[in-house]
Amino acid sequence: MTTTPAETRRSPDAAERSPHMSAATERALLERWHHEGDETARAELVERLLPFVRRIAIGYAGRGEPVDDLIQVGSVGLVNAIDRFDLSRGLRLTTFAAPNISGEIKRHFRDRSWSVRVPRELQELHAKIGRASARLSAHLGRGPTVMELAEELESTEELILEAMDAGRNYRSASLDAPQSDDDERPAAEALGIVETGFEGAEQRAVLERGLNALDERERQIVLLRYGKGLSQREIAAHVGLSQMHVSRLLRRSIEDMRETIGAAAI
Repeated sequence: MTTTPAETRRSPDAAERSPHMSAATERALLERWHHEGDETARAELVERLLPFVRRIAIGYAGRGEPVDDLIQVGSVGLVNAIDRFDLSRGLRLTTFAAPNISGEIKRHFRDRSWSVRVPRELQELHAKIGRASARLSAHLGRGPTVMELAEELESTEELILEAMDAGRNYRSASLDAPQSDDDERPAAEALGIVETGFEGAEQRAVLERGLNALDERERQIVLLRYGKGLSQREIAAHVGLSQMHVSRLLRRSIEDMRETIGAAAI
């Protein structure tokens, strides 16, 4: 049956009333997009297939991501499938689009939901463990053991344990979340603080190397100036020298210290 232009150019309201496309309508829309660059045809394909994307996205619900977000991500896979669809292959668009939509959603989980990079095999096994646990729990009336999970998934106990441990890296916990059920203080309070004492100790060691390069009088003048904060006039009165002499000694002492510290750092 030949598809009329009126059928292929239906309004969005008509598309909502008739969400299922015939193969002929789908083909006509794809040809308009690929051969004519008709943006409205592409938009109609996306709109008509959004329920299809939603069905796939719901299959990934319950993993910590809102379904609406998964639909948005899956829609990217749908658009990519529409753009890359090969009209010469004779496939239905949904057949080609399904793995693209699923792949985009899986990539979203891999790239955004794991706080620490985990091998893809362990990520996928972790997802299978969740589904297998639900099946076995319903059948056994209790939570499955690691051995039972390994048998169900045809894996090894070591890999099951490794995937379960990797699952702890799924989703970073908020630093504002309570530390536990019994402790409502934010988790951030349990973190260590930056210890500045080590940096200060290192700076003192460096300065000591510089001071050791000076003679006793120069060292005394530097300590009076920068350790006790005396002015050059006060230092001159304290050591019995002129202020000008104190100024020259300070300048020379600082230069000697800088050269010593710099040489030690090389």
